[in-house]
Amino acid sequence: MSQTALRPMTADAFLAWDLDQPDARHELIDGRPVAMTGARRRHDRIVVNGLRELSGRLGGGCEAFTADIAVRIPNGNVRRPDLGVACGPQEDELTYARAPRLVAEVLSASTRAFDLARKLEEYRGIASLEYVLLVDPDAPEVILWSRDAARGWEHRVIAGTAAVVDLPALGLVLPLAELYRGVTFSAVS
Repeated sequence: MSQTALRPMTADAFLAWDLDQPDARHELIDGRPVAMTGARRRHDRIVVNGLRELSGRLGGGCEAFTADIAVRIPNGNVRRPDLGVACGPQEDELTYARAPRLVAEVLSASTRAFDLARKLEEYRGIASLEYVLLVDPDAPEVILWSRDAARGWEHRVIAGTAAVVDLPALGLVLPLAELYRGVTFSAVS
């Protein structure tokens, strides 16, 4: 990492800097770039399934995106959710989602506590966001955070491969069976 990257960065400076980094994708946390780690095949399978399902079900000028597209947090941080949805005009040269409506994170043992606390709170600060979907890779279970009528946040746990995630603000339903297609789960005694 260059010396420039070691000084605190703004989101704009970070997005320009990160585009030229050959070694890894980064997030900006408290002014500092932090390299993201790779994922296991199981994690990637869920992300690919989610991308396929969202892309195939979205309409009305909405597009799914991957962690290659950043999400700007009001506190100045820059995150890279595993999946997201943005609606409205999409500028091809942007490296971030201008007004994301949904972000999804596939949880992992190393980042689970962070994702369920600090990252969730940061996402909930994005005015355009309607949904935060936290996906458990080890069981067919998701935590859906959604806006209520007063624009506050509420959450519910949705479990089982027969369950669906209802996303009315996006005009779609996401079946957990499709999100977890090809993923096997250990039998619990």
